[in-house]
Amino acid sequence: MSRAQALAKATGATLHLVVLSQLPSRLITLDQMLRSSARKQDAEHRKAWLHEQAQALGEQGITAYPETLDDDDPLKDLIRLAQLHRVEMLIKDIRHETVVSRALLTPLDWQLLRRCPIPLHLVAQAEAALPARVLAAVDLVEHDAAVHRCNDHVLQAAQVLAQRCKAQLHVLQAYEPSPSFMAYAAAPVAWTDEVIEEVTGRARERLTRFAGHYGIKPDHLHLIRGAARSVVSEYANQHGFDVVVMGTIYHEGLAKVIGSTTEQTLYKVHSSLLAIHG
Repeated sequence: MSRAQALAKATGATLHLVVLSQLPSRLITLDQMLRSSARKQDAEHRKAWLHEQAQALGEQGITAYPETLDDDDPLKDLIRLAQLHRVEMLIKDIRHETVVSRALLTPLDWQLLRRCPIPLHLVAQAEAALPARVLAAVDLVEHDAAVHRCNDHVLQAAQVLAQRCKAQLHVLQAYEPSPSFMAYAAAPVAWTDEVIEEVTGRARERLTRFAGHYGIKPDHLHLIRGAARSVVSEYANQHGFDVVVMGTIYHEGLAKVIGSTTEQTLYKVHSSLLAIHG
């Protein structure tokens, strides 16, 4: 709420307020009539709370509308509402799930990362209600047109957010010397310091060239060796970034989910994540 309120005030946006909830597990064992009554009371309580929030926001000059959702299919309903109102961004708190829970059921946050067609802002905490430092994490290693387009979308979205919030914008590229580099070698090559230095130089050139198209300052570019699933969150946490902007590309029916790095980063970032659908 703190982040949504600050963004709405800074941009003049309208807020649509939605509460997602489920009956406590101890009530699921109730018979159908009692369960129906409990659901009705819960819905009335949520509706009253939402109206109070909308009224409080209105007193601050922010237009807000309370929305009611059926909890049976929150993913479908959230996307439907977002498309109905032509929402620019979906903002939600991060709900931490246990490893066992994630193994048995796909968490709603992960479902949204894969399916939400608009920018998805997942917030763990917002010490600065309005972001002051934004980090865009890009992948310039993959030789894939879809990934390249996603990189553009990520940096464009990060720039818009930084400009609206008057925030600093930094760009991060995590890289690892990979077997794909060897595909271009004429003969077997060992990972010597010289080879690693050459790979690093190429990665730095790609980052400088890519960011240069968007006018990003050279001292705001960061090239770090390591796996993105670890490097991005560690760097963001250590340097106090308020928002990490990353891309997601999900291919139905394929074993590989290109957005999996974003999913793995979700629970590691202390602040918040802005996911841009490729």
